[in-house]
Amino acid sequence: MISHEENLKNAGILLPEIPSAAGLYQPAVRIGDLIYTSGQLPLVGGKLMEPGGRGRVSEANEQEATKAARVAALNAVAVLRSVTGNLDTVARIVKLTIYVSSADGFTNQHKVANGASELVYKIFGESGRHVRVAVGVLALPLDASVEVEMIAYCPLIRH
Repeated sequence: MISHEENLKNAGILLPEIPSAAGLYQPAVRIGDLIYTSGQLPLVGGKLMEPGGRGRVSEANEQEATKAARVAALNAVAVLRSVTGNLDTVARIVKLTIYVSSADGFTNQHKVANGASELVYKIFGESGRHVRVAVGVLALPLDASVEVEMIAYCPLIRH
């Protein structure tokens, strides 16, 4: 079985530096065997990615927003690794919540969310199959197009 870390390497995926918090919160919190990440934006080098990482999503920029969801999920995975030290300790990605800053009438939030889900599956395989919520919102921090949060099951070694 190929490890999650090997999946990253084989896919040519490099985890980014963890984005710094823009407020008084933790990037992730472990409660027992579960790790909850804070919402992650599509930041690259500390700035919203362009195109697709900024503003409200419509049919015209849906594909770019899907790529932004992938970047936001990648940032969530980087935060997860910062807590676990190694992605191979992740037994299951439990849930993703994807917020999509949506233009009036836009109803393809689920398609934008697929960018995040597909990345997670690529890294974690069957352990990456998760439940998901994709919701349209009026606005997100920094005028981001998407925000992704993650819950992962990472059993602690008990003696």
